[in-house]
Amino acid sequence: MTPVDDYLATLDDDVRERMAELRALVHRVVPEVGERISYAMPTFLLDGQPLVHLAAWKRHIALYPLPELPPGLAEQVAPWRAAKDALRLPHDRPLPLDLVAAVVQVLVARRP
Repeated sequence: MTPVDDYLATLDDDVRERMAELRALVHRVVPEVGERISYAMPTFLLDGQPLVHLAAWKRHIALYPLPELPPGLAEQVAPWRAAKDALRLPHDRPLPLDLVAAVVQVLVARRP
């Protein structure tokens, strides 16, 4: 088991499934991504540097960082934006997988 597997094992079944779905999505969008625990949450690495973090909270899953986005995507993300730099995915709503994939693609595209 990996440290991320250990993190997921501590979650309630429904939240674990949602986190696993997001984890798999990040791996599909960025096949070469690595992972570790950083800041006590699953962190996905590209070229050894953090790309995106996911954290399970009581009422939602958060994705960090949420960069400045192109106008059309920014409008789609607005209802999910929790803070300036976080995407909040409430447990009582379906995961917007296409939206998360688009955000991850922007993060990859903005890498130096």
